Amino acid sequence: MSNSSTQPAIDEPNATKLLDTLQWRYATKKMDPTRKVPKEKLERILEAARLAPTSSGLQPFEIFVVTDAAVRERIKPIAWNQGQIVDSSHLLVFAAWDDYTPERINHMFDLTNTVRGMKNEGWENYRAMLLGSYPQRGSEVNFAHAARQAYIGLAAALIAAAHEEVDSTPMEGFDPAALDDILGLRARGLRSVAILPLGYRVAEEDWLVNLTKVRRPRDQFVTEV
Repeated sequence: MSNSSTQPAIDEPNATKLLDTLQWRYATKKMDPTRKVPKEKLERILEAARLAPTSSGLQPFEIFVVTDAAVRERIKPIAWNQGQIVDSSHLLVFAAWDDYTPERINHMFDLTNTVRGMKNEGWENYRAMLLGSYPQRGSEVNFAHAARQAYIGLAAALIAAAHEEVDSTPMEGFDPAALDDILGLRARGLRSVAILPLGYRVAEEDWLVNLTKVRRPRDQFVTEV
């Protein structure tokens, strides 16, 4: 017997709006330094990144919100002098754990038990499995894995920003070691992996704004098996 009647109806206008929003979004090249993203919009973007899924629920990254003008001026030259670094309203830095340690793994499992108010045998067995494998893999393997989780959060932030009609520009074009030094990340067991300026476009000064979005067609991108 079909249970389709129990499924929520698809809101076609909202589904279309989502795709229209993603069409509107682009990697903004020129941002208006006089326009600031409202706090409530910023908080929803950050919350979307916080709610992003991560492997084993470990959430192995943090986000730094950089608004200090002097700090951003220090970051600009180690980020190819990209203007969005200083012209954006807020600069988000996604920093991944430099390693999976027993302390970090245990903290997240203990937090889960506290929030849920219970212990589960299967969950505790899973904790033991991670403790017996992750720390032994080596810090570079673990950092690479944690960085991939940070990118999931970055994607969530990008989509949330578009939903809030806030422009953004995902960036890997920077010197990670230099950025780590500027923000003191290594002392906190973190390494920068991506940065995301948030703000508002200056359409008349942005060469990219009116260019057609180019993506491979569906038949070259999706394979159905």
